[in-house]
Amino acid sequence: MSPPAHDLIKLAMVIRRDRELLLSQWRHQVRALPSARHLDAPTLNDHIPDLLDELADAIEARSDETIAEAHRAGTPTEHGWQRLKDGFNITEVVAEYNILRGCVHDLATAEGLNLQGKAFHILNLVLDGAIGVAVETFATQRALDVQARREEYLGFVAHDLRTPLNAIALAAKVLDLKPGQIGNAQSAHMIKTLQRNVLHLEALVGKVLEENDNLKTEVGLKLERRSLDLWPLVQALIQDLHPVAGTGSTLLTNEVPDDLVVFADASLLRRIFQNLIANAIVYTPRGEVRIGAQEHEADGTIECSVSDNGTGIPADLLNKVFEKGEGDADKQESSGLGLAIVKTFVEAHEGRVHAESEEGHGLTIRFTLPARAQASTPR
Repeated sequence: MSPPAHDLIKLAMVIRRDRELLLSQWRHQVRALPSARHLDAPTLNDHIPDLLDELADAIEARSDETIAEAHRAGTPTEHGWQRLKDGFNITEVVAEYNILRGCVHDLATAEGLNLQGKAFHILNLVLDGAIGVAVETFATQRALDVQARREEYLGFVAHDLRTPLNAIALAAKVLDLKPGQIGNAQSAHMIKTLQRNVLHLEALVGKVLEENDNLKTEVGLKLERRSLDLWPLVQALIQDLHPVAGTGSTLLTNEVPDDLVVFADASLLRRIFQNLIANAIVYTPRGEVRIGAQEHEADGTIECSVSDNGTGIPADLLNKVFEKGEGDADKQESSGLGLAIVKTFVEAHEGRVHAESEEGHGLTIRFTLPARAQASTPR
């Protein structure tokens, strides 16, 4: 048997014999990649052990005829999906395979084997083929995810257009009353309400146009956080939604402390409260909607709440209220998006949201926000 053939057999044997050591060295180096640091060993390994077996088989057979076909239908495809789920970027996907290439080289050198000729060719063919399939799958799935997020975001914006439109329409109806039936002070208030809601609509339409121009949702919601006073934000919303609440004689009460400051994206926070208050108004005719907040100094959060004394929600439906499409079949205006929007925007702030209700005794939605900028906040 010629030395090159002997070297190939020995290389395949060493890869199988020292597979766990090889994987351990590979994991140690891969953990330098930002997205790999938090992964446990089984998740990090994923299909790499199978890939090493495949490499050993290909080296032993000294044939590359079926490697490309095996990759196309094999584990690199699932690996691309898994790494997208793990939070890797495409550069990190390529890097982890190249780290494996280096580990195999180091192992061969330690055993006195020279990776040249056929062995070098097979090693590169196996790993480069895996890289190609994994990257293609990663990129395709990411593009599909971006498209889905974009469509979801535009659906959210379209849903949020309804509330200010309703407020404008109702305020316009009041102003359309015959002269003498409405006082100058109330007329001025309605005009200001119209102006504020028109500006809000312009901002939302601007977001839709901006979204069509560039896919900002490719990296998720981009927050523009700052410290802001919560009471004025809630009070302005109450004024804007007064025409909507007035049609059902619903009282809106701002119980937020006037000195409370939150660290949040003002636009998204406004939309969170707008959806919660508008939803409460629908289910609380001739009732009261209370908007409150309190600081929890122990964990540096602000807990906000919107409570009503309306119809409430049955216990078996309570855990589904934040799911998309779970609207009220009895309400024509209910699209099932309002509370899903709230959940998405709260979680974008690293907050939590939950519902409390007893059927026939109202509903309370509570959510948390950071009271101040955190050192670990990534955005």
